[in-house]
Amino acid sequence: MENLRGSILMVAAMAGFAVEDMFLKSVSRGLPVGLILMIFGTGGMLAFAALVKRRGERLFHPAILSRPILAKAVCEVAGRLFYTLALAFTPLSSASAILQATPLVVVAGAALIFGEKVGWRRWSAIAVGFAGVMIILRPGLEGFEAASLLAVAGMLGFAGRDLATRAAPPVLSNVQLGVYGFFMLIPTGAVLLAFTGGAQMPDAVQAGQLAAATVFGVAAYYALTAAMRIGEVSVVTPFRYTRLVFALILGVLVFAERPDAMTLLGSAVIVGSGIYTLLRSRRVARLI
Repeated sequence: MENLRGSILMVAAMAGFAVEDMFLKSVSRGLPVGLILMIFGTGGMLAFAALVKRRGERLFHPAILSRPILAKAVCEVAGRLFYTLALAFTPLSSASAILQATPLVVVAGAALIFGEKVGWRRWSAIAVGFAGVMIILRPGLEGFEAASLLAVAGMLGFAGRDLATRAAPPVLSNVQLGVYGFFMLIPTGAVLLAFTGGAQMPDAVQAGQLAAATVFGVAAYYALTAAMRIGEVSVVTPFRYTRLVFALILGVLVFAERPDAMTLLGSAVIVGSGIYTLLRSRRVARLI
């Protein structure tokens, strides 16, 4: 029953993240990305700060100056910045598909940085997953979009954030980490806005879209945390890939996107290799 609840929460979290991406992509049509990051970061920071206070935790903890937290902040900024730019300049479906390679990078990073044992089968699955990313990117072919590299940079940033989170001091809770992660988006957005210009007051529709993105993003993060705590990691984690399904549906219905055969093939390769890697990790863990 716990695994069932955890799986449902994971699917709900992925649906929330997909809706968050939809609103951010929509609002990026009329507002500069720097301003979006500032407003989105402020909203997320305040929401998580309220959760921290509700739990009776310290808002500012000395551990935030530790090396893993500083590395997490840098990766969080890179991931959110480049992925938001990818949402602005590329189809939602392709950006979300590339993002699905994050768990593969995390597994590879855990082996290289933390010395976790990864056998040849999982290394092969990781290589196949990266091949799926290349199918979507199509470097050197007619359908290649340079802007898609923004999604790759965002994916690498999020993978680095996840790896740094694993090394974060256990004294810090997930909601405290959420405060610091969203806070870093504010100065990042301000610097980006200073270089690009175009600052303006959001109209009522844009403000509503940003508010909705924040609400869905915070709710999705909370559901994700609950899912990882309630169910077995190896059971609930594969449901992360449902985010791609929701993104494809929203891309077609909201933005009239029509993913081509190469994008769908690459997506299937990434998801398939990712699920195999997770299942293989589960089997190895049982044998140890």
